Amino acid sequence: MEKPEISSTVLNCISLSEPDIHKSVALLKQACLDSGFFYVVDHGISQEFMDEVFSQSKKFFDLPIKEKMKILRNEKNRGYTPILDELLDPDNQVHGDYKEGYYIGVEVPQDDLQANKPFYGPNQWPSEDILPGWQKIMKRYHKEALRVAKDVARIIALALDLPSDFFDRPEMLGEPIATVRLLHYEARVSDPSKGLYGAGAHSDYGLITLLATDDVVGLQICKDRNSVPQVWEYVAPLKGGFIVNLGDMLERWSNCIFRSTLHRVVLDGKARYSIAFFVEPSHECIVECLPTCMSESNPPKFPPVTCAAYLSQRYMDTHADLSSYKNHTKLTITMNYIIYFHFEKLLFFRGPNTKRPSKKKKKKKKKTFSKWE
Repeated sequence: MEKPEISSTVLNCISLSEPDIHKSVALLKQACLDSGFFYVVDHGISQEFMDEVFSQSKKFFDLPIKEKMKILRNEKNRGYTPILDELLDPDNQVHGDYKEGYYIGVEVPQDDLQANKPFYGPNQWPSEDILPGWQKIMKRYHKEALRVAKDVARIIALALDLPSDFFDRPEMLGEPIATVRLLHYEARVSDPSKGLYGAGAHSDYGLITLLATDDVVGLQICKDRNSVPQVWEYVAPLKGGFIVNLGDMLERWSNCIFRSTLHRVVLDGKARYSIAFFVEPSHECIVECLPTCMSESNPPKFPPVTCAAYLSQRYMDTHADLSSYKNHTKLTITMNYIIYFHFEKLLFFRGPNTKRPSKKKKKKKKKTFSKWE
């Protein structure tokens, strides 16, 4: 049986140097109503610096697994996430994503009162002896990406008939939960018919996501998640630009007028690198329907929720429980072999010429993760 042909979608392109703000608002609004995805260019981050960030990202992922596991993701959602750690679409995946990642958030000192809150705290960093200058480059990228995100958020505010500085307020992006996630997808071939993905189908959780990618195609979007069958389209990489998508919080704020779209990564056997920047409001921010997005005939579709509560549940539902690493997981590393034992049972083995885990174990594996709607 031949695999269905996947076409490429066409996205609007927003220039942050466009002098006609009305043109930018119109293009962005159309994109938010249609697919929830668009490109952003002329953002002020040089191509030279972007190339350096990608180079440093590759250097980290090239480290021995033993070094990367020293800075395993902690309860503040900072640090390294191994292959298979994240299960985004448990109904359709036989196991977690074929990707590894690294989270970098807003730097909050340990002695700061804010550090007691979820998603706030100090970052974990690889040793300067191993990756000299790495921390400085990533901190700079975080700062630059946040600036771009705020510029995009101002156009979004105007598209929602709000003041342009609506999202600049302290409870919004004044003290945001903004997170860089470096990503490396293994050089594997995905097969959706067998439940094998670089990243399973999901929507992002926050306000917006800025995505920088290499030139390897893999990102797919589904504009209508309720269609049967679902129709998937590739999103082409854009050198020098960001792929921007709306998150679930913005969909809630807009009362589903703007769309948080399903997307996934399907690999063709080439390694793929990307850098996501997840933009969420402050810890205490209450996400509720905006006054410009409700009416008597269109009342709020969601109850109010705090940003921290919403994010905590979503991360809990998709990432492996940290206690499984600390209390129940034995990690054996020998050369380039990695064996994960979960509750004394073989969960995953990786080594030269390793075949994928048996699909017969699908149901058992799903029990180690929570399901989310």
